[in-house]
Amino acid sequence: MDTVEVNGLSVAYRTAGVGEPVLLLHGWPTSSFLWRNVMPPIAEHNLVIAPDLPGFGLSSKPLDGYGFEFFDELLDGFLGALGVTQVAVAAHDLGGPIALHWGLRRPDQLTRLALLNTLVYPEFSASVIGFVRGLLSQARRAEMTSPEGLAEFMRLGVADPASLSDDVIAAVQAPFDGEEARQALAAAGVGLRASGFKEIARLLPTLEAPVRIVYGAQDRLLTDIAETVARLRVDLPQAEVTELPEAGHFVQEDASDEVGTLLAHFFAGNQK
Repeated sequence: MDTVEVNGLSVAYRTAGVGEPVLLLHGWPTSSFLWRNVMPPIAEHNLVIAPDLPGFGLSSKPLDGYGFEFFDELLDGFLGALGVTQVAVAAHDLGGPIALHWGLRRPDQLTRLALLNTLVYPEFSASVIGFVRGLLSQARRAEMTSPEGLAEFMRLGVADPASLSDDVIAAVQAPFDGEEARQALAAAGVGLRASGFKEIARLLPTLEAPVRIVYGAQDRLLTDIAETVARLRVDLPQAEVTELPEAGHFVQEDASDEVGTLLAHFFAGNQK
C-alpha cells in the first residue's frame, strides 16, 4: 500500500500494472481490499489504482463531512497528486454515486465507467432507508459498526455466507478497531445527500462514455438492484449489462474471476 496526502488527509491506495489508468472505488464498509482479486487481470493492460476512501481502510477517518462535494474534491486532489488527467472508473456500492457525481460533472476526464451493485437514484429502497436509519440511531450504529455487525453485514452481502473466510471478515473489521473509527464509518455511510442523487439522475442521460454494468442478482443489501439496472438501461442505452445470477452484493467476493475478466476486457478497450 502507498499513501498520498490529499486536502490534509492521508489516502492509502493499491496500484498494479501499467497503461491507461483505471480507478476502482469501493463502498461501505469495505476498502481497496475488496478489489484484490479483481485487480490482476485488469492490470494486464491497464494501470489500476484502488484507493481506500477516507473513512475506510487505512486512510484518514474524519468524523463528519462525507458529502458529494467532499468526495468530488477528494478525487480531484487524489488524481492530481498521481498525475492522472483522464481515467476510467469501476465503482461498487457507495462508490457508484461518488463516481457518478464526480464524472457527470467532468465528462472530459471520465473515459469509461463500470458499475457493480450500486445505488444510483434518489428513490431509495426500504433496505437502504433502513440502513441509513440504523446508522443514525446511536444504539443501532454501535451494533452495526461493531466487529460482529460488520461480520454479519459481509455475510449478508454474499450469496453463500459460509463461503466468506474468517480472514476476509477480519480484514474488513481491522480498520475499525476503535470507537472513533467506527463513528467515522457510520458517518461515511450517511453523508451522501438526496440532492446529490437527484443531480445524478438528472445528468445521467448526458453521459456519453462507454458503460459496463456487472451485478450479482442475489443482492440482499441493495434489494432493488434489478430495478436500478433496468432504469440504467434506459438512461444509459450504450451500457453493456451482465447479470451474475449466482452472486450477491459483493460480486468481487462471489465471482472475482468472472468480474476480473469482464472488467479487464472492458477497460482494455480504452487503450489508444
